[in-house]
Amino acid sequence: MLPATGPPFGQTATVDALMWTAVGSLAAWLWLLLGQGFFWRTDVRLPRGDAPGPGGGAPAGSGDAAGTAGGAPGGEECWPSVAVVVPARDEAAVLPMSLPSLLAQDYPGPVEIFLVDDGSTDGTGKLARALAEEHGGPPLTVDSPGEPPPGWTGKLWAVRHGMTLAAARPDTEYLLLTDADIAHEPDSLRELVRAARGSGLDVVSQMARLRVVTVWERLIVPAFVYFFAQLYPFRWVNRAGARTAAAAGGCVLLRREAAERARVPEAIRHAVIDDVALARAVKRSGGRIWLGLADRVDSVRPYPRLGELWRMVSRSAYAQLRHQPLLLVAAVAGLALVYLVPPAALGAGLVEGRPGLWAAGGGAWALMAATYVPMLRYYRQTLWLAPLLPVTALLYLLMTVDSAVRHCQGRGAAWKGRTYARPGAAP
Repeated sequence: MLPATGPPFGQTATVDALMWTAVGSLAAWLWLLLGQGFFWRTDVRLPRGDAPGPGGGAPAGSGDAAGTAGGAPGGEECWPSVAVVVPARDEAAVLPMSLPSLLAQDYPGPVEIFLVDDGSTDGTGKLARALAEEHGGPPLTVDSPGEPPPGWTGKLWAVRHGMTLAAARPDTEYLLLTDADIAHEPDSLRELVRAARGSGLDVVSQMARLRVVTVWERLIVPAFVYFFAQLYPFRWVNRAGARTAAAAGGCVLLRREAAERARVPEAIRHAVIDDVALARAVKRSGGRIWLGLADRVDSVRPYPRLGELWRMVSRSAYAQLRHQPLLLVAAVAGLALVYLVPPAALGAGLVEGRPGLWAAGGGAWALMAATYVPMLRYYRQTLWLAPLLPVTALLYLLMTVDSAVRHCQGRGAAWKGRTYARPGAAP
């Protein structure tokens, strides 16, 4: 009697490897679901603090004894002075939708706006002055710092100039760093200051709701925020003593004293991902930071085509990996395992009639889609986009690889006519 024959050893090894990879992907999703700071939840919103206390004192329960210039007598509220710094480079297309929202802020305390024209060639500065004349509101100063010196990114050089202008007003307690494409509801500044003073925070940052109109924006933009929250879970960011630190550069309320203590922006002058670098610097210096999703702060910048979204992601993706080839390999492998293996395992299991394989792949894919649903709801998008997350992840994988290639070719971190070297290569 002849012995029973089975599949060749190589084929068995391949089958087992595929099965174990699918199980590994499922295990990764179980960990992400429960062990990564509940990153997929979208309920981290601006804390509701008390209004500033009477006579220049701190809000009740804050423990902040610093006085505020311009205090009101008796029991009236006294709101701290705020300087709004807006770095702008060739922003004439979006400024009419964003700057009027700053000029219309319903803020009870002193506020002044400093728009720093970073070498614009489209009349950004002139347009800003015209909008201020048309809409009125807080005083607006438009100035230009000139070209950034070696070792500085253009945005941070502009921010430094705006902070220097604000420093001429010694009573300034808070700085609102906001991008030129960000529109604020009238109560935005008031609620940011209320949260900062009421909770004793040095940084309060809101992830602005990005524009989602075109097909490509719907496919890529919600995933951008989802992936960001996966890298920097908001609950970990907001936990005192935790190492995780991040901010969203479009809307950052920064206590001036904390900025000076952390040497911001000088200490991060070369950072391409400047918002995360700022949060890290403040947290390392002993400051308290908070990051969450915004309800009334929106980006008005359109990204109608894939190429524009591609450039937006690829300009900083390799910088996120610290320009390290090994981290690039690890990131590509991780994206493949977590996002691409589940649908591949499901398909292979169905074709080959292997219940264990398709169950592992289908389970991982289901968990992936389920964690994406809250972000789609936050962006008011159809839930049918949830199963397409592997397609979006594949695009992000290719953007990351393209970012590394561009950096190797000397074209990395290119933005609006400037290209920045990696920090180790910068003068």
